[in-house]
Amino acid sequence: MYSAIHLVQRGKNRAGLTMLTGFVNSFSSVSRPERLAGKVAVITGGASGIGEATAKEFIRNGAKVIIADVQDDLGHTVAAELGPGSAYTRCDVTDEAQIAATVDLAVARHGHLDILYNNAGITSSSVGHLASLDLADFDRVMAVNARAVLAGIKHAARVMAPRRTGSILCTASVAGMMGGEMPHAYNVSKAAVIGVVRSAAGELARHGVRLNAISPLGIATPLAMRGFGDMLAWADAERVRRLIEEDMNELEGATLEAEDIARAAVYLASDEAKYVTGHNLVVDGGFTVGKRLNVAHA
Repeated sequence: MYSAIHLVQRGKNRAGLTMLTGFVNSFSSVSRPERLAGKVAVITGGASGIGEATAKEFIRNGAKVIIADVQDDLGHTVAAELGPGSAYTRCDVTDEAQIAATVDLAVARHGHLDILYNNAGITSSSVGHLASLDLADFDRVMAVNARAVLAGIKHAARVMAPRRTGSILCTASVAGMMGGEMPHAYNVSKAAVIGVVRSAAGELARHGVRLNAISPLGIATPLAMRGFGDMLAWADAERVRRLIEEDMNELEGATLEAEDIARAAVYLASDEAKYVTGHNLVVDGGFTVGKRLNVAHA
């Protein structure tokens, strides 16, 4: 190895550079083991946004992934891009039977289920004051963002508990911690996710199953762009994007991206987090301990 480096440094032997580069690349791949090798995951809302980014990160880390969504074209496209370790299935999370069927599909196809990521979510169209709250919209948001999470936990635990192992993740939000800035239905639904995790984690721990939440700050995903766009009807898409990526940002020199949440999910799903359960992992660059966003004057 020394002779290769010596020749490269003197610029006399290109073969030495090739040899050294190959050695370094080989060493790098060995020193970065796949953190989810052999694990099987289901990701709801996996066809776009945080779900898509997480599916890609899970595959990159050695997992097999079933993308569950109602966006059929996007879901099939993402699964095809990710290769043979990924598959798409249609799953309307407001229908418990479809959640159960998706869990059963993972077990039938791969023999077990190690990770369920309850990520599917929607925004609220009722963006006014409490006096004008549309309870039908509230029920719709709660059905997807909260009730479906509980159903996902129920059916993942059904197949994980007998094996005494498994990791269940749920996308919550800083909106569920702070309230105030987002529509009431969305705030309440995300607070419910955090509450469900706290309520069920102890019971599942006694069966070897871990349950955690991830609470991101806003990310300019299609879902967030629609949600903030509804709230800020006066703002064009670029202004909404700047609000999410810049005005809400407390951490100098960094912008929150879907991939950051995906990497947090990899950690919580992996054996590195073997003793972490009942936790709400806040990924917000300090927003919840810094400032509140006054969208009325953004």
